[in-house]
Amino acid sequence: MPESLRPIPPRLADRLRHVLIDADYTVHGVRDRLGDMAARALAREQLTPALRATGGEERLGLLLRLWWLHAPVAEASARAILPVQELADAGLLRVRDGEVRAGVHLEPCELEDGRPGYVVSDPTVRPGGGQPRADHVVGAGGASATLARLMVDGPFETALDLGTGCGVQAMHLAGRASRVCATDVNPRALRMAEISCALSDAPNVETRAGSLFEPVQGERFDLIVSNPPFVITPDPARYTYRESDRSGDSLCADLVRQAPGHLTDGGWCQLLANWLHVDGEDWRDRVGAWVSGTACSGWVVQREVQDPAEYVELWLRDSCEHGTPEYTRRYDAWLDYFEREGVKGIGFGWISLRNDVAQDATVRVEELRHEIEEPVGGYLPDVVDGAMTAHRLTDAALLSAHVTLAPGVAEERIGTPGAPDPEKILLRQRNGARRVAQVGTIEAGLASVCDGTMPVGPLLDAIAELTEQDPLKVRERTPDVLRSLIAEGFFRVAR
Repeated sequence: MPESLRPIPPRLADRLRHVLIDADYTVHGVRDRLGDMAARALAREQLTPALRATGGEERLGLLLRLWWLHAPVAEASARAILPVQELADAGLLRVRDGEVRAGVHLEPCELEDGRPGYVVSDPTVRPGGGQPRADHVVGAGGASATLARLMVDGPFETALDLGTGCGVQAMHLAGRASRVCATDVNPRALRMAEISCALSDAPNVETRAGSLFEPVQGERFDLIVSNPPFVITPDPARYTYRESDRSGDSLCADLVRQAPGHLTDGGWCQLLANWLHVDGEDWRDRVGAWVSGTACSGWVVQREVQDPAEYVELWLRDSCEHGTPEYTRRYDAWLDYFEREGVKGIGFGWISLRNDVAQDATVRVEELRHEIEEPVGGYLPDVVDGAMTAHRLTDAALLSAHVTLAPGVAEERIGTPGAPDPEKILLRQRNGARRVAQVGTIEAGLASVCDGTMPVGPLLDAIAELTEQDPLKVRERTPDVLRSLIAEGFFRVAR
């Protein structure tokens, strides 16, 4: 990015946004224009099919070649559709020898409330094209999409995007909150975030420079989100977008511990994180220690685990170091570090906390590798509520509670055809977290009759009588199982 990148005047932002929208430079428009083959080739870092698909003088093709593929465009063609000189003065374009080139990467994104969004970032550094600069600003990728789909629904009064980068989360927050604060340690990232928000018509976003919670000392927010620089490396931070100077996974631990002090009562903190799998230690205990004592309820989910070699290769590819003289040396040093620390794997997932200000608050920590319903934010509060309800219910309270089967739960019976009894009875969630639980005849019977009109205790007595079991023993052993099924979202306690 040119060092001369400057704030974009509102009038110019409006003009550029209208040009982009009128040309259908949107997520759907770009997808349709490129086609499947070119899109798959781009995912493999191959540009030729996309350049072929965007040839000619048609507006969308020109914009794609310029802003997305970073190919030169004839100056006369660019001036026919864009205010070239004004964009060049702002540092977004470069004009030389009759050609126009993009100074930044500009891509469309989809925002939940239907607003068209545009993300400004540094162009992707492709293999063979050198390495990113230390203050490189990445665009919207898989991790940022994961966080956007994780956000709980609003509306909120105040929201914080900690480590905003190109501003993509701030743009999503702008449709959920009246006021959004976006922070970053990288001044270039803040400038790009400001332009992203201007092009996305998000005037309620304010940017501030600083690390972690330093720029917002003494302030509280209804929603805090963060895609922090969580990459675990033995080196001093080389790239601000992915690494910090904190050792191991301590950056994520510090974020979790400090967040409650910046949340309003009932406010949410949601962040992506890496954590270490250390020899002789359960990762659940490690991350559980971060959230214990925070007075927050919540949900911690591990979605993926990589072994140390996979992890190192991922991030060396990310910085385009494969094939460089430093590749083997860095690979060795990174593995040496993990070996010294007893690291057997690195987990990736999310942490969502709600500031319940409760001594008995509990956070559910689990691994979910299977496909789940997205966006997660719409049902995430129900998951947290279910875990808290189950945690607080005594056996006596559970037997007197009125429960219902959660929406979307189906029963499956597995067995040999013609056999009088099934080998397994499963409850399966067709939406939400899409869990599967194996249950006994008592729990299956309860699932078939509970509608919230009768307490659990009398229902268990009736089921015990029908199945010729001792009602007292059924009342004794069922609460633990039912409590787990409530925590996992198969049953709900009627209010």
